Amino acid sequence: MTLSFTLGIDQLQGELLQMQSPGCYWITADRQPDARRLARQVIASQQALTLISSAEKPQELFTPPPDGITIRVPMYSLPATRKALMNLDEDLSRALSPQPGLILLYTAYASWQTLTSAEISSWLKKITSLLATKQSALLIITSGTGVNTLRSQLQSFFRYLDGTSHLEWQQDSWDYRINWWFNGDRLLADRKVRLDNNNEFFSLLADDAQNTPLTLNDETIFIAEKQVLEGAPPLSLQWLVFDNNEAVYSRAQQASSATVIFNLSNNQQINSLAENIHSLRRTRGSALKIVVREMQTSLRYSDERLLLACGVNNIVAFGTNLSNFLTTLEAIQGQSYNRHVPADLKQLQASMQPLHEKGYLPLERFCHAVTLLMNNTQLPENGKGLLVALRPVPELQPQQALTLCKMRRYGDLVTLIDDRLYLFLSSCRFNDLDIALKYIFRLPHDEIFTNRMIWYQDLQILSEVRQIKGLIPTDWHDVTPESEAGEVIEKNHKMPVSRRVPEPITLGNVTREVSRR
Repeated sequence: MTLSFTLGIDQLQGELLQMQSPGCYWITADRQPDARRLARQVIASQQALTLISSAEKPQELFTPPPDGITIRVPMYSLPATRKALMNLDEDLSRALSPQPGLILLYTAYASWQTLTSAEISSWLKKITSLLATKQSALLIITSGTGVNTLRSQLQSFFRYLDGTSHLEWQQDSWDYRINWWFNGDRLLADRKVRLDNNNEFFSLLADDAQNTPLTLNDETIFIAEKQVLEGAPPLSLQWLVFDNNEAVYSRAQQASSATVIFNLSNNQQINSLAENIHSLRRTRGSALKIVVREMQTSLRYSDERLLLACGVNNIVAFGTNLSNFLTTLEAIQGQSYNRHVPADLKQLQASMQPLHEKGYLPLERFCHAVTLLMNNTQLPENGKGLLVALRPVPELQPQQALTLCKMRRYGDLVTLIDDRLYLFLSSCRFNDLDIALKYIFRLPHDEIFTNRMIWYQDLQILSEVRQIKGLIPTDWHDVTPESEAGEVIEKNHKMPVSRRVPEPITLGNVTREVSRR
């Protein structure tokens, strides 16, 4: 007959509570007080138990005595040494009662940190063989600084462990995260429940949705391109550092909920980054945390939007120091990417960068292009760009001001009407306008324009475009502005050139009448 033991957590479904013999279960906790509470709760929930403790003296787990505890508990103190831990199977084979039962091993992470994964695997193999012989169950509770490294190692011991889980404090409650848990012939995996603690006993939080799916097997792993650490070595065993973004992408294809960090050194990397990020988000799911760190350049707003739409959780701005960068990584832990990522990357790129024109356009084409972009529902509301009207100083003709204008980005357009230049700056934010004008005009814009008007909301821009379409004079002709060096403003078509044709003048004799006195 198979014996069953319980964790004693109130209102938690039975399949996640029960431990069966023979079996080996391992629970980790970030904080030692939480591990201690759980150990006391397990003790109080049994009719018989064997306690082995290396984290503290076993007698201290009964101070103060848990309410209602009346069981007989054989207690053993295990030295916190490598040798004592590696020989535990031999000690148990001599000390255990021939009667099947539950063994509670209460340890600190310090006891395990000197053991390699191979040594832990060998240790588990010997322990599970002993448990099968004794028809007993073993529950290991481990806590302390660095326990996340142990959590990562435990993921590879599926063949030896019947259950692994983690208890994490969340300020006002606890997250109990189950990686997997066997109950008879049933396996439950990827579960998270929230716990409360009343009178030193854990119980299910009243408003918790019990079966929240969660993939957390590698949530503490950081997969990073080496430049993002600014020359520093890997910060811990949880950091996997690679020489380039392609190697990061290749390793991230095996991840489920790790943090993946790409390096952005120049804007030529955007397309390859977008492709890699889009692929990871579509194939690896929403639990993966994807970060791009700007190392030598700042992203254009349109490129930033594209990467976010492809599945990036966070873009760390150029100039952010290493300390703040690590704080940002800490802040996104536990996040889930909830936005929809379209399957067609090319369509997504086209929707993020819809204008393939730049420079001067005649008024009609200018208005059509701006209206088309304003009606693009894939772009954020009131964030598609700026419409700017500039009036030159009296000494400067509008056509002359146009010769000083050099559009470099696709989507940046300019047209001329009456005494004003109208600019549309695609994906330009209001607070970046002065920087944009600095790059567009060859002379300081404050010296060549007397005033400017700005429209940044979608409805405002559409309304102004409708008005300026009716302002073009009937005898207005496109003029090709030329700079003093003869360079023509970059545009997508040739503007008609209007030339003055000289007219002949005939000079003749003029007869004058002179009055005489």
